[in-house]
Amino acid sequence: MPILDRIAAFAPDLTAIRHDLHAHPEIGFQEHRTADKVAALLAGWGISVHRGLGGTGVVGLLDGSRPGRSIGLRADMDALPMEEATNLPFASRTPGVFHGCGHDGHTTMLLGAARYLAETRDFAGRAVFIFQPAEEGLGGARAMIRDGLFARFPCDEIYGMHNWPGQTPGQIGVKPGAAMAGADFFDIEIKGRGSHGAMPQASRDPVLIGAALVQALQAIVARNVPPTEPAVLSVTKFNAGSAYNVIPDGALLSGTLRWFDAATGALMAERLREICAGHALAHGVEIGVKIWNVFDVLVNDPARAADMLACATEIAGETLSVEKTEVQMGSEDFADMLRIVPGAYCTIGHRGTVPLHNPGFVLDDEILPLGASLYARLVERRGAAQ
Repeated sequence: MPILDRIAAFAPDLTAIRHDLHAHPEIGFQEHRTADKVAALLAGWGISVHRGLGGTGVVGLLDGSRPGRSIGLRADMDALPMEEATNLPFASRTPGVFHGCGHDGHTTMLLGAARYLAETRDFAGRAVFIFQPAEEGLGGARAMIRDGLFARFPCDEIYGMHNWPGQTPGQIGVKPGAAMAGADFFDIEIKGRGSHGAMPQASRDPVLIGAALVQALQAIVARNVPPTEPAVLSVTKFNAGSAYNVIPDGALLSGTLRWFDAATGALMAERLREICAGHALAHGVEIGVKIWNVFDVLVNDPARAADMLACATEIAGETLSVEKTEVQMGSEDFADMLRIVPGAYCTIGHRGTVPLHNPGFVLDDEILPLGASLYARLVERRGAAQ
């Protein structure tokens, strides 16, 4: 069965919604306009709206025409703190904020499913539409859970999805079991001694120390983590200095650890602290380290992954519905919801090779009705499951 006919009919409306969201992006926990728009659309379709979970989160409840199970559907709403370089006519109007990960598309797809299900009501049980803030490393899922998401709105199963450039256009992929990495973030603060740039002997140069640390930290994955364990350590920020002729007093390095085994994550964190302590001693400086967990490992329940793939086959066809075998080192805080409620998370391929989180990333609007149809079909099929 292809994209649901009714959703295909209002696909231009979905494109218009997505373009509006794209032009007005908001970063995590600041999605006030986005939440207002989502809530207004849901209410206009006769869906019960609940706000304030996780700050700016929105939950919609819709009961079907007969008793059944409660099926949760989740989309993220936040944008990234980065500039857009797409030159699209509906490009971001907010300097320094950009939907460079396609969350505007995810929100739109869930709205499309909500509209269709509100119009048809031909399903069993309850649909729980979860619009989550702050997915990009700020803990939006955990914030909604702390505010009683599943206590107030119990779900028997839950599903999510993400657009995926580079994957075959229109292809829906599901990886049973562990699918996406857990992640920690870290800050390393080097407190050195500044001096004139022409008199380095008077300094304890934090730039030199920081450069050595960046290289040394790569040995953790190369020489401490077993080769059979997927792991990544990336230093993604190096901030120091303000003038050409001044060796600064300090430097700040930041980055991320990615892992699939908690013991591996703990090993990486321990070695990071030890290497920083060694460099502090060697150079006679203070180095402070802060490491904190941001994402759990995303684990798809095997049975629910199979159910999601079956629904994907109905919508996209057998050749465009695949069981993925490779894990992704990227992370996703939907993992926190999957730790509480069994479910699954899929990727939807689309045209374009510019990667996520790139200033030139462009979401393919053709996947909007596809994602909306998959969300809707999951409610129709799984709500009536025994």
